[in-house]
Amino acid sequence: MASRQQDQSLTSDILLYGYSIGIFPMADSVTGEIQWYLPKMRAIVPIETFRPPRSLRQLIKKGIFEVRFNTAFREVMQGCAHERGDGLGTWISPEMIEAYTELHDTGYAHSVETFIDGQLVGGLYGVSLGAAFFGESMFYRVSNASKVAFVALIDRLRQRRYDLLDSQFMNENIRRYGAIEIPHQDYLERLQAALKKPATFV
Repeated sequence: MASRQQDQSLTSDILLYGYSIGIFPMADSVTGEIQWYLPKMRAIVPIETFRPPRSLRQLIKKGIFEVRFNTAFREVMQGCAHERGDGLGTWISPEMIEAYTELHDTGYAHSVETFIDGQLVGGLYGVSLGAAFFGESMFYRVSNASKVAFVALIDRLRQRRYDLLDSQFMNENIRRYGAIEIPHQDYLERLQAALKKPATFV
């Protein structure tokens, strides 16, 4: 179980502080109340060892998807916030969209987007601090659109010499992207080392 703490407000400064000490927010799907989480086991994706499946590499080579960075941040968040039809609602509230968009405007939050014929069909977003990237959520409207965005994210993190890609909680979806779990203390050590290393996402 992850420990959590309730908070009534969310700002870009609070977000940055939370990420810097290893916690992250999620909104209650019914009330929208922000809760901060601190998992005992943390999911991360090893940046250097990740390798996409051969079928995905072949798809990317076909050039069906156009990849862009930071051109539709709010729209990506809104896509991620859309209920997935599983009855569980969404943990991305309007308050979170506003706070993360402010973080994007100040250069700390980023989106990777996939387009077909000029239409946004998938993407992901996250937060960058030092050489750490905190992946938040992804969505797709066309099959494989979010996977292509994730590969583009990995390529960008490698190019810019990032050391840590945080995926927060482990689940079957992120496991398919090569995520592993590490103890909280190990995560904090990696986080502090990454925060001390300068890196630029854009």
